[in-house]
Amino acid sequence: MLCEGKLKMGKNVFMTILRVVFVLPVVNAARPHIIFILADDMGWNDFSFHGSDEIQTPNIDALAYSGVILNQHYTQPICTPTRSALMTGRYPSNIGMQGSPLSAGEPRALPRGKILPQYFKDLGYTTRIVGKWHLGYYKKEFTPTHRGFDSFLGYLNGFTSYYDHINQESASGVVMEGLDFRRNSSAAWDLSGRYATDIFTEEAARIIREHNPSIPLFLYLAHLASHAGNAGKLLEAPQESVDMFSHIVEPNRRTYAAMVSKLDESVGRIVGALWTKGMLENSIIVFTSDNGAPSVDVVGYQNWGSNYPLRGLKTTQWEGGIRTPAVVWSPVLGRRVSDQLMHVTDWLPTLISAAGGTLQGVPLDGVDQWSALLEDTVSPRTEVLLQYDEVKGLYAARREDWKITNGSNYGGEADDYYGHSGTDFANPPYNLTAVAHSVAGEAIASLLPSAIPDEEEMLLMRAESTVTCALQADRTPCKPSTTPNPCLFDVAVDPCETNNLALRHPEVLQEMLDLVSKYKATLIHQLNKPVDVNGSDPRKFNNTWSPWVDS
Repeated sequence: MLCEGKLKMGKNVFMTILRVVFVLPVVNAARPHIIFILADDMGWNDFSFHGSDEIQTPNIDALAYSGVILNQHYTQPICTPTRSALMTGRYPSNIGMQGSPLSAGEPRALPRGKILPQYFKDLGYTTRIVGKWHLGYYKKEFTPTHRGFDSFLGYLNGFTSYYDHINQESASGVVMEGLDFRRNSSAAWDLSGRYATDIFTEEAARIIREHNPSIPLFLYLAHLASHAGNAGKLLEAPQESVDMFSHIVEPNRRTYAAMVSKLDESVGRIVGALWTKGMLENSIIVFTSDNGAPSVDVVGYQNWGSNYPLRGLKTTQWEGGIRTPAVVWSPVLGRRVSDQLMHVTDWLPTLISAAGGTLQGVPLDGVDQWSALLEDTVSPRTEVLLQYDEVKGLYAARREDWKITNGSNYGGEADDYYGHSGTDFANPPYNLTAVAHSVAGEAIASLLPSAIPDEEEMLLMRAESTVTCALQADRTPCKPSTTPNPCLFDVAVDPCETNNLALRHPEVLQEMLDLVSKYKATLIHQLNKPVDVNGSDPRKFNNTWSPWVDS
């Protein structure tokens, strides 16, 4: 198996890049503002910095080419487990949050204990959340403003509709629906009819605009985009945005592209707002997705995203389900493509470290990667538990370049290769000028004129972050839906997981099984509970989804 698109940048290029860092102005010694932007269900191939020309994302690309592209960044296969890992720095299976995501009306929540915004509060931060929560709300104590956030504008469940902000839940043959949009603890009926991505962008920009820069800010912007909405109107976007993608023939993919474009605009506006407020020079910006895309309708809530060329869909532990696009930007970081192994649990210790905090004695699965990011050194993480779902019999882990995976969802229907390649001849040529002159690009260049690379270097970084795979004639396929035996891959040379090496390397397979056993020993059984149809029905709360146990 060959990874043809994995070009290596020469040492002279890296030295040039590193020299850029040394001539940057010294930033304020105050704690940095931290903005964490989390997309929802976006595929590996839905960002143009990964090589596709189909959906061009100039603002995200500008952030990527002037920051660190994290090409080996992993999350969990689905929403709630990823957000649990982000907020706690723990593997979901160590806190009982693995497996299925929270359903609307389910009396379950992220367990009590200190979470990310509370650590930031200890360091003097103002903490804001805009967008998706999805970590439980059956009691008020589990809602965002009771878990360390100073304010909340968004929705509590796994998704809502883009315009009417209604969430539908079907449980035990009963369909419940209600408004899922609120300011802090109050329903935000007045925002109905407005596009959710725009609402969240405007709220985040307002927070920045009105913020006192002398106080450090932690802003968690968890977008709805590009998650699908309710049945009958899965994908929604302004028509003028849809019209920008006339080169995409498939109408659902065209609407999806418009949703991604609106998200890209959002990133640009946030970066621009930070520049205008004078906060960009002392900011860290993270952009990633919570999991891969549900490209086809085998997992529900299909959004027509693309994980190409990676294998699998959202909900799976294949690379397409858990290896997510990720970028971290700061004026103190040298621009590059990084292959350091990183997991969503790492962000809590990494960002707290960047903010000058310490977590000595705190039980974490996440690894502090700030020094490695800052100094461009080898990742301190050498292994990661990618999933352990004891109910469905699924597990996956990685140690260095080896990955073990066992089990299958949906009878193997989600185990294949899905999504557009983005290489269709009808696609417009990649617009490097649009990247440099995007809102984000111009804001970054205004702060640091040498931060945005020239077109040649952009193309080099793009090539290095692009994954393309070629098949070997003697490959051994892995079909976990038809065999109970685990599969083994060398994902450094086989990122598309086409060649099962379990029989060729039995000693490595045993080592990986021992690794999984180590993680199994600390597992806490899933906390999932049936939906409380009677108690949580929105009709009891003025047709809104609300805490119901103590209301």
